[in-house]
Amino acid sequence: MAPVKTNSEIERVAKKTIEGLYGPDIKNFKVRVVFPFPNEHKRDSWDVQVIFLLNGLQYTVDLIIEEKSGHVTNARLIDTMVPL
Repeated sequence: MAPVKTNSEIERVAKKTIEGLYGPDIKNFKVRVVFPFPNEHKRDSWDVQVIFLLNGLQYTVDLIIEEKSGHVTNARLIDTMVPL
């Protein structure tokens, strides 16, 4: 995979990962926040939190995306809720 440095590259990798995990029927995909990981002084990855709708529920998922390779090294479901 290609390096991931810009917001659009981060969004593209995150969306592809979420579609791989949850299927192509997701709606309203949004990157909520992006943080350098492990910190802003020694970044080698991105900590990305995304939200989306699937089957009437809103999911919040946290992804760790390596900057140099674009590989997702961790995906964690944070929350599932009925949207307001």
